[in-house]
Amino acid sequence: MSLNIDEINERLGNDPQALVEWALSLDKRPICTTNFRPFEAVILHMVTQARPDIPIVWMDSGYNTPATYQFADEVSQKLGLNRILYLPLRSRAHREAVEGPTPSLDDPRHEAFTKEVKLEPFERALRETNPGVWFTALRASDTATRAQMQPVSINQDGLIKVAPVLHWSSKDMHDYLVKHDLPNNFDYFDPTKGEETRECGLHLQH
Repeated sequence: MSLNIDEINERLGNDPQALVEWALSLDKRPICTTNFRPFEAVILHMVTQARPDIPIVWMDSGYNTPATYQFADEVSQKLGLNRILYLPLRSRAHREAVEGPTPSLDDPRHEAFTKEVKLEPFERALRETNPGVWFTALRASDTATRAQMQPVSINQDGLIKVAPVLHWSSKDMHDYLVKHDLPNNFDYFDPTKGEETRECGLHLQH
């Protein structure tokens, strides 16, 4: 099947729900990834309204805040998520016992840390779920790199990557949460990024 990506982005790129429905109509195995960061309930609600049993893939690094774990369980229960958990091959306790605390961003070991706790679990998730469509809550305002992305793209492996809320503002996200009585979580930290405007590498590689 040949897709005219530019035409799809032009026609549906600013209509998240229509974009979700279009992507699900492709008859390809879909997944939605999440990290339960701020506003994440928006994409989770959008995709499950259209496909209640869609696999929700969570790469839990083991370094989330207590509030994030509580939020993850709250949203999962409220929306009845078909949540699939992917963990690093070593527990946080094991890694820290051998190698110590999380390396700083300028530490040469940080790249290996990121690969272990985020990139390898994601690559394993892709192998095991074998999706044709990947929904993500990326937003253009997150980083300079994401500002250059399109709502629909196809990666080097042929996976169709769909970011329905790419062009939404924080106000758009907040209004959606209020409209649908959804919870939020602002007590979130990603040690692989360290800074909000920094990429961990996952969306650069995939």
